[in-house]
Amino acid sequence: MEVALSALVGVLFSISIYMLLSTYIIRMLLGVVLLGTSVNLSVFVVGRIGPIAPPLIPNHLDVPPQAIANPLPQALILTAIVISFSFFVFLLVLTYRAYQDLETDDTNEMRVAEPENEGLPPLGY
Repeated sequence: MEVALSALVGVLFSISIYMLLSTYIIRMLLGVVLLGTSVNLSVFVVGRIGPIAPPLIPNHLDVPPQAIANPLPQALILTAIVISFSFFVFLLVLTYRAYQDLETDDTNEMRVAEPENEGLPPLGY
């Protein structure tokens, strides 16, 4: 199972990098979402997946009697999901405002600060 999830993480990473290199902001935004998902899955895979007992220690023992699941990756992933969702909503609102002001989502057409008909900026001071 870990090998299949590792392959899935690799595929998601490559798709997210491809989408981040696009010139359209919506594709970039979806690439950021896929990148967050692939990072979460990679942390989940590192935390070992399998039929391991829950991290509970009986009252009469000081240490667990068998191998237990590690709860730290799961807690980190839950926190990362909340943070990535808020980051996605912020980027979505920012993209929507840019689209309202500039009426395009193509980054090549958004060059307000760099007009096309002017020359290059000075290369030295």
